[in-house]
Amino acid sequence: MPPHKINLVEAADQKIKKVFNPHIAGDVNDAQVKIAKFGDVFDWHAHDNEDEAFLVLRGRIAIDFRDGTVELGSGEFIVVPRAVEHRPRSLSEEPVVLMFEPATTLNTGNAKSDLTVADLKALT
Repeated sequence: MPPHKINLVEAADQKIKKVFNPHIAGDVNDAQVKIAKFGDVFDWHAHDNEDEAFLVLRGRIAIDFRDGTVELGSGEFIVVPRAVEHRPRSLSEEPVVLMFEPATTLNTGNAKSDLTVADLKALT
């Protein structure tokens, strides 16, 4: 049987009920493709040992850095290098964002809070 395809935005709308609650869209070697809806503002954090990539599928987001902000819209992509402190936030209502990172990456990195999700659910 061939692999199945998925419409990521439709699946996110159906399955993801809370903002900043990443789900696993797929596994690629030792990495995971994760998807989330973003809310008003996330925690300041860094990933000491992992780079983190963001691809906006719908809407607009900002990623704040201590020395400035980068705004991203649909189809735009950024890689946040390891150990760089950052804080994602939405600029539109519940944007849908794809993230690429090692499977062991914790969403809040080195900052533990109420937004930390250690046990991710699969999108499908």
